[in-house]
Amino acid sequence: MGTDPIEARFEQLNVWRNGDKRAPHKPLLILLALASWQRGAREMRFAECEQKLGELIREFGPAAKAVHPEYPFWRLQNDGLWVVEADQEMRTRQSNSDPLKSELRAAGARGHFFADVAEELERRPALIGRVAQRVLDAHFPETLHEDILAAVGLEVSEETESTTRRRRDPNFRNAVLQAYQYRCAVCELDLRIGSITVGLEAAHVKWHQARGPDAVHNGVALCSLHHKLFDLGAFHIGADRRILVSEQVHGTSRFEEVLLRHHGALALEPVRSEHKVLRDFVGWHFDQVFKKEARPAT
Repeated sequence: MGTDPIEARFEQLNVWRNGDKRAPHKPLLILLALASWQRGAREMRFAECEQKLGELIREFGPAAKAVHPEYPFWRLQNDGLWVVEADQEMRTRQSNSDPLKSELRAAGARGHFFADVAEELERRPALIGRVAQRVLDAHFPETLHEDILAAVGLEVSEETESTTRRRRDPNFRNAVLQAYQYRCAVCELDLRIGSITVGLEAAHVKWHQARGPDAVHNGVALCSLHHKLFDLGAFHIGADRRILVSEQVHGTSRFEEVLLRHHGALALEPVRSEHKVLRDFVGWHFDQVFKKEARPAT
């Protein structure tokens, strides 16, 4: 079966690109708008969603000194999905046609889906979940999906997840776990029930969504908890295998046990030297995922 034409338009989202840098701004706006639609709101005022969108970009985007929720709110219009209307004309920046945040607020700017998109969402409520899942699959690793859905307040059924998720190389997981002797590279968890490995996963260092390959030299064996923390940028594993924990992560005594005690320690390395993670992939994770800065050396 071919892809639904509405779903296809969301899949063809034109995100800003500069090499391998991530720009999840538009995908996060779409998910926030779908959640708003699911609750019955057919448009979003910039002044009301600005703070929430900024928080999402800061939480699930690359580390940055400043976030700009006004960019996706305005630029999503270029994708044939979104319309922005306002009560008055808005002054634009000198460098481009984008209005300032202050102008969007003052003009009562509000965004909504194109009429034909809105009509299909209205006619087929299940389309909301399908579109949301395709956006998630295209831009974020599976470890973050539940957190993003919870953050925007969107409900997606398990059936939707199973019918829209793309297949990956089925050999990737086994190859990575074998390379690390079925142990978490951070905490060395090697739990089994009989012959079944429990709680151990193969993490992509450079995300599949960023064109990272399903190859052992782009993978590391991590327990499910450290996998999620790794994808959230709570810690980084350097080319020298040194584990760096972000200053942005904090907690109580369990934080020390689960993560902080590993800061500065060496992660396990694979048995074969050819399975070591390539420096380019390590560098991508540091630049695009790790929540800088690292804690001071101990």
